[in-house]
Amino acid sequence: MKILGISCYYHDAAASLMIDDKIVAAAAEERFSRKKHDNSFPKLAAQYCLDEAHLAINELDAVVFYEKPILKFDRMIHQHLQHFPKSHQVYNESFGSWLNVKLKFNQVLKDELKYYGKVFYIEHHLAHAASAYYLSGFPESTVVTLDGVGEWATTTVGYGKGKDLRIDRELHFPHSLGLLYSALTAYLGFSVNDAEYKVMGLAAYGDPQPFKKQMDELIQLFPDGSYALNLEYFDFEWSSKMYSQKLEKLFGYPTRQPESPMERQYENIAAALQAKLEEVVFHLLNAEYKRHKTPYLCLAGGVALNSVMNGKLLRATPYKHLFIPPDPSDAGGAMGAMLYLRFHPELMGLPKLTKTESSALQQKLAAEFTPYLGPAYPWYKIEQTLKDFKLKYEFIPSKKKLSTEVARLVADQQIIGWFQGRMEWGPRALGSRSILASAATVEMRDIINEKVKHRELFRPFAPVILEKFTAQYFKSDKHLPKSARYMLMVYPFKPKVGQRDVPAVVHVDGTGRLQTLHRADNPLYYDLIESFQKKTGVPIIINTSFNIRGEPIVCTPEDAVRCFLHTDIDVLVLDQFVVKKKRKRR
Repeated sequence: MKILGISCYYHDAAASLMIDDKIVAAAAEERFSRKKHDNSFPKLAAQYCLDEAHLAINELDAVVFYEKPILKFDRMIHQHLQHFPKSHQVYNESFGSWLNVKLKFNQVLKDELKYYGKVFYIEHHLAHAASAYYLSGFPESTVVTLDGVGEWATTTVGYGKGKDLRIDRELHFPHSLGLLYSALTAYLGFSVNDAEYKVMGLAAYGDPQPFKKQMDELIQLFPDGSYALNLEYFDFEWSSKMYSQKLEKLFGYPTRQPESPMERQYENIAAALQAKLEEVVFHLLNAEYKRHKTPYLCLAGGVALNSVMNGKLLRATPYKHLFIPPDPSDAGGAMGAMLYLRFHPELMGLPKLTKTESSALQQKLAAEFTPYLGPAYPWYKIEQTLKDFKLKYEFIPSKKKLSTEVARLVADQQIIGWFQGRMEWGPRALGSRSILASAATVEMRDIINEKVKHRELFRPFAPVILEKFTAQYFKSDKHLPKSARYMLMVYPFKPKVGQRDVPAVVHVDGTGRLQTLHRADNPLYYDLIESFQKKTGVPIIINTSFNIRGEPIVCTPEDAVRCFLHTDIDVLVLDQFVVKKKRKRR
């Protein structure tokens, strides 16, 4: 069975391909188009998936879309009618795209990919839920999805057991945690659907108490775990601005202008927002636990990228085991829709999976899943790229020697552009398209922020740590979630040890968004850090995405070389080819 999953038209378009019991490929469109958060039809990503499997498009058994457009259009019409004439402008701007493209997905597939086969549609939040549950390996699980909005749903709670996955309860638009966080992201002067993670990072600098009452005014909690926004403060039902002037009056400060100096009150508002998000989610989860009382929890949707919240989930709720997929947001919906259809072949007119078949498939997927599902490039393609750019390079024939040499360079305070193997699936760089550096000095953090990433100095960096040393450095969960390998968890450093050994990755509140590393997941990456640990005694280095602010993570060797040449990266490692710049003083 060959299934292609697709997500697009809101943000972060992507494609994912499964053949029988194996996920063959997955990638976001932005990596190929070089347009950050590209939401257009993922023609390039879909073609990559097909090429990776050596498939022609009409050899597929099915294409599946990550939501039901007619239901989403129904919500758009209701919004317009309810808020007319205020909604007139937004409606006019979007109506054409619905009639010409979004309601004609079958025709788009014919026009863009020449596909004439079967097409299926899965509800948006069911696709999110499937993206987590079917990869978790859990025998059963509560499954919670939290995002901006799908068709109508913004928050869903469901339950999975075996192949069966259902959604039991839904909260509907306009009551949305994702939209609340996005509205405050815009108020704080950042880009919506792009910079919510900046607000999460900024929150660590603030004190939530000065704005706790105001945040309580924005959202109400109910005993059953649900919540409701106070819509007097929000305009996103009919306006692209998202929040009303009443919100500014509530906080007592005007909207922060983008790129303006960060003032204390905005740090405090970010802190209050983060605290309120956590309060609402923990309230929801604690209420849900009373219904199923399973120790297993799966989380998906864009809000599940909030790694600060994720790191507190198992301590703030009765759940003991947590799984979040490497891409829980809209791009991940492509994989979720694909997985749901694979576990429910009866939707295609085929026999249902038996319990034995579904159990075997679930366990195989959980055991074999890897986030390294993007394109890789052969050595001769990489060498030709270096020659095209007229760069001097060295080829290191031994991978053991390569890891040892790069570890030495990191210990020597050099910044490494690290390009290896297949690109990662999801928004985090996990050691295939990464910038690596020593975390031994705070100065290194500032150098990378200013001269490599070209971004705000308050932004923290992620520590990648050999998994066996996690308990030595972090106050982490007893049952460390596999999702910590995907850079989705923030934990506090243990007292003194972080500031002593790796101050560049210790956030202002004493935490770090770690990536734990198991050798089987990425042997060369592991060996590099292990060599660094043997040399320095420290099993942690900086890992940040290989890109500059405003651009997607690099995909091709050409992307990597351009980023290397236009930043203060010292050394570029493409496969086993090493390019060095003349060393600058730091």
